[in-house]
Amino acid sequence: MLKILKKFFEESKKSDDFTNSNLELICGLMIEAANSDGLIDEKELEKINLVLINTFEEDPKDVKTTLSNALKNRDNSKSLFYYTSKINKMYSDKDKVLLIETLWEIILSDGKVHDYETSLIRRLSGLLYISDVNSGNARKRALNKILKN
Repeated sequence: MLKILKKFFEESKKSDDFTNSNLELICGLMIEAANSDGLIDEKELEKINLVLINTFEEDPKDVKTTLSNALKNRDNSKSLFYYTSKINKMYSDKDKVLLIETLWEIILSDGKVHDYETSLIRRLSGLLYISDVNSGNARKRALNKILKN
């Protein structure tokens, strides 16, 4: 899976502006997922940071800056449609399912799943045209990864 995500972002990187926009887009969506229960746990932030650096191979300095900006602006965040419309244009169905799996990992990383978080993933899945079955399977894979760690 990591190879697929890495390949996904390598193919998506066409220019520095696009890369920064891509990082802001994914980071913003991850912050939305973590904040859906009204509280962003330190474990969730750590998981977002690690995923962006290790899985998506983003520069740690860029991640720190983008994550900090996303946290400052989380109450002024853009709508889910803003994020999902751009993702739908840029990513394949397979990539979008992997994104949902990553978001499940972030949500599950604090050991608690709130109704708001589940609702957010369900809305995102709908906006990304991902079936409930695929989203459920992504959740199972994310849970298995967390239990192995």
